[in-house]
Amino acid sequence: MTMSTASPSTTLPQELALIASVLDLMKQEQQLLVSADTAGLDELTPRKAQVVAEMTALARQRHQSLAAAGFSADEAGMQAWVEGSGAQALSGWQELLDKTRDAKELNRINGMLITRQLSHTQGLINAMRTPAGGAEAAVYGKSGQAAPGGPSKRYVVG
Repeated sequence: MTMSTASPSTTLPQELALIASVLDLMKQEQQLLVSADTAGLDELTPRKAQVVAEMTALARQRHQSLAAAGFSADEAGMQAWVEGSGAQALSGWQELLDKTRDAKELNRINGMLITRQLSHTQGLINAMRTPAGGAEAAVYGKSGQAAPGGPSKRYVVG
């Protein structure tokens, strides 16, 4: 089947499987963010990026099929196409839209968790740069090196 004769719904089963994978990976990501498991995040992030890239390629293929069928190459075009294509196409499209909304919400929550973690980390860095004793007592400078004027390294002999 060539791209120009492919039905716009050809990719729907694959897109549904991939969005389910993305949702699963995002739930795992959320747990890793909550537990601050950076090693787990390092492993999961490339897998998630790969699945998202595959979804993007399938969406592009679907948009090309829509254009070839005389519809606009976007979600509005797909909606118009499925409305004339029967219950199965409409059901699959609606399920994909629902799961995509779920993924957007998970992404929003995960983004909030990342922001919280970054804020916490920044607070720790700031505390190490300027302890309660004031700016003169800073242990580390912006470069991560010991700050000049930090804790004295002189010994008192007496």
